Amino acid sequence: MQLFGFEIKRKDEDDLKSFVEKDESDGAVNVTSSGGTAGGSYGMYVDLEGSARSEAELIAKYRSMEQHHEVQKAIEDIVNEAIVVDDDNKVVEIVLDDTDLSANIKKRITEEFDKALELLDFSNKGYDIFQRFYVDGRVKYHAIIDEKSVKEGIQELRYVDPRKLRKIREIKNKKDTATDAVTKVTANEYYIFNDKGFNNKTSTSMGVTDTSIKGVRIAKDSIIEVTSGVMNETNTLILSHLHRAIKPLNQLKMLEDAAVIYRISRAPERRIFYIDVGDLPKAKAEQYLRDMMVKHKNRLVYDASTGEVKDDRKFMTMLEDFWLPRRGDGKSTEITTLPGGASLGEMDDVLYFQKNLYKSLNVPLTRMESETGFSLGRSSEISRDEVKFSKFIRRLRARFSMLFDEVLEKQLVLKNVMTIEEWQEIKNKVRYNFQEDNHFEELKQSEILASRLQTLDAISNYTGDYFSKEWVRKNILLMSDEDIEDMRKQMEEEQETEPDDEMVDEPAAPPPPQPVTIVEPPKPA
Repeated sequence: MQLFGFEIKRKDEDDLKSFVEKDESDGAVNVTSSGGTAGGSYGMYVDLEGSARSEAELIAKYRSMEQHHEVQKAIEDIVNEAIVVDDDNKVVEIVLDDTDLSANIKKRITEEFDKALELLDFSNKGYDIFQRFYVDGRVKYHAIIDEKSVKEGIQELRYVDPRKLRKIREIKNKKDTATDAVTKVTANEYYIFNDKGFNNKTSTSMGVTDTSIKGVRIAKDSIIEVTSGVMNETNTLILSHLHRAIKPLNQLKMLEDAAVIYRISRAPERRIFYIDVGDLPKAKAEQYLRDMMVKHKNRLVYDASTGEVKDDRKFMTMLEDFWLPRRGDGKSTEITTLPGGASLGEMDDVLYFQKNLYKSLNVPLTRMESETGFSLGRSSEISRDEVKFSKFIRRLRARFSMLFDEVLEKQLVLKNVMTIEEWQEIKNKVRYNFQEDNHFEELKQSEILASRLQTLDAISNYTGDYFSKEWVRKNILLMSDEDIEDMRKQMEEEQETEPDDEMVDEPAAPPPPQPVTIVEPPKPA
């Protein structure tokens, strides 16, 4: 099957036998294939509390949630914490210290990483790329190469709307003749691009929709895809980190609307007119009631264009007065008042759902409250929510860093720097350092170091008698063997390069005092 784009050849290795499908966590549509080609129609269906019926609708739901001011504020806090743009330092740097590669290969990998950041325009668009990844729960790029000069690597990374691109995985069943066990093997993987998107067309009573997927088939290596890693309960659809905030946001909006409606309708103190209609027929009683309403109702209208205040009787509203007919029973015409709402200032319910929304977004409540000021205190004063938020940012960065892994893999293989197998061996040893802007993290590290030095000062009098220096380094300063060796070498180098103390010259002795000649004045004659 001919596919659009390029494909990197891999070694033919037989997959390990298993009776379950491999958990890829990429949201691909698994299709059972008998002869290596896909069937005519296949698709997926998901119903999330009636709010979304397809992956495209789900992404549209996330993007509409982003427009809510409170969700937008939380997203800005998360993205600003994860991506820090500094004029002096890079936004993200690659670290290859844990690898056993030569200095030349490390230099080439670092150059290709800088090239990848240039292709992404990460210094200018890093904030937008991470926000798109966080909101949509996925980000996809088309890697464009020059087929005439493949060794030049990727020439352009072009963003692809995830609603128009879908991954297909063909699964082939194999039967073990000895045990009659059916094993599942991946026969082929590719992407399908449809500029009009993928819409559900037919549905059944079982809640399953068949969607005929038509479009351009693209080779897997031509697409760079990174997902949030959050899956639905059936492990068939990728969710965004905003997904858990759908219900709290809907509840908050409904309660806010209900509070506004209640305040408007119950704020004024209205009058109730009980009109005695006696034994009049229904039609005449209603006419009599309308006449009384027009006769006694005064409505002052202010015309902003002319500045005039006039009595306009053409408009009537039931928010001000209630007119009710009354028949006999010893009761005549009566006018009473309906008091306004007594609990108009209570917003506890709204505040509860607002805090529930903040918790679902993993943002500390202190960051969302405008009256809470920012203070730099001790690490012991840092709240538990801030520590959890810092760990949440690390998880997001680790997942987002897979974008750099995908780009680097294709660049290094296309430029013959290393093979796919060699990259897979060092992939888990490659780290990425993001620029930090978390003052709480800096305070925590400095506080920990100060506590260790205080303990070291207290135990120094017992070192050599009860505790060895190596024990103190490993248990008090928590240094590893590599840290101890590196520290020893650095101290030796500093002692060798440190200049000898210069002798301080003694100050020169003051010169001997000169004799002073006293000249006596001449005596008078």
